[in-house]
Amino acid sequence: MSSKQQFSFFESVERYFDKAAELTNHSQGLLEQIKVCNSVYQIRFPVKIGNSVQVIEAYRVQHSHHKLPCKGGIRYSEHVNQDEVMALASLMTYKCAIVDVPFGGAKGGIKINPRNYTPGQLERITRRYATELIKKNFIGPAIDVPAPDYGTGAREMAWILDTYHTFNSSNIDSYGCVTGKPITQGGIRGRTEATGLGVFYGTREAMSHADDMEALGLTTGIEGKRTVVQGLGNVGYHCAKFFQDAGARLIGLSEYEGAIFDPSGKGFDVDDVVAHRKSTGSILNYPGAQNLDHSADALELECDILIPAALERVIHGDNAARVKAKIIAEAANGPITPDAEDILLAKGTMILPDVSDVEKNIIAHGADEADLVYSGLEETMITAYNAIRESWKRHNRINDLRTAAFYVAIEKVACAYEELGIFP
Repeated sequence: MSSKQQFSFFESVERYFDKAAELTNHSQGLLEQIKVCNSVYQIRFPVKIGNSVQVIEAYRVQHSHHKLPCKGGIRYSEHVNQDEVMALASLMTYKCAIVDVPFGGAKGGIKINPRNYTPGQLERITRRYATELIKKNFIGPAIDVPAPDYGTGAREMAWILDTYHTFNSSNIDSYGCVTGKPITQGGIRGRTEATGLGVFYGTREAMSHADDMEALGLTTGIEGKRTVVQGLGNVGYHCAKFFQDAGARLIGLSEYEGAIFDPSGKGFDVDDVVAHRKSTGSILNYPGAQNLDHSADALELECDILIPAALERVIHGDNAARVKAKIIAEAANGPITPDAEDILLAKGTMILPDVSDVEKNIIAHGADEADLVYSGLEETMITAYNAIRESWKRHNRINDLRTAAFYVAIEKVACAYEELGIFP
């Protein structure tokens, strides 16, 4: 992380909030209520691992109760801490508001490296975590609905669902206690790729405005654009896949073991790279590619579109000046620090803030379920981007898309609180 970074992750989110909030006409009391995390649950619980007992550190944060249930993922990472989870929960509130999904924001995390545990050990940890949430009423279809995040997936959601259903077997809505579960457990087709698809739809819409692209020295449309994707997890892979299918040239890809660059400029086939990684254990030494020393080196490649799809704060005060992308389409939570953003905006970089990892309630199930998710998501992202852009262009004190996004979110959450009659 940057030596120049002055803010924690949560403080960075608060800074973005404050910058937009001062442009509104709402009372200080209402703004403070929107800003704070309503409920923070810090947990320590013992789990037997092998012949010893480990005390596991975990969290669940409900940022806002202006709409219920709360909604947000659970991540497994050795870097999990309370500040991070509070920041992620806050961002979920604003993302849900921007795209008109009727949830309050939440987030959870367990401070472990999942690679260090067997599936059986991970199941014990997950079920114990779910039990702790149940005991404190921090999970339920009408209360708080977790989803997968970094380090978790459908398997973990199935364990949480089964644990919740065991305690609530008479609740006919118990299967709604999590999203992102397996299709056989009531999951929705199309959900897995939805976040990556949302990033694609949002970027495609941004690049359809000729005047905005002309200012960047670009033509409209994604086809032919040099694209770099940092992170090839679920979100990064699907971002790469959708951009590739739209004609983008994937000239750089990175994972935690390193990064690769295509010196020919023609672009990689992401499925071919993934197959290479499966067979060799690494994306490095892909035929025809140039290896880069560090994963973060991919962020500094000269390109038209950069998609950071891994963890937060990967672009910071120490490397922002070396980032050469004309457009940064965020596919991770908070990948750019405030000081880095100032540097990038001063250079004229267009930053498309991440508003894509939210889900709509899809009631219908069946063969056309994925089509419903795709079409609903496309309309949602187009509408959301244009609402943000309109605020950016209309308000003479808004100079960037992130401030515009926070402004739109604050207005929508404030409206919900005012309709409840809590604030005058």
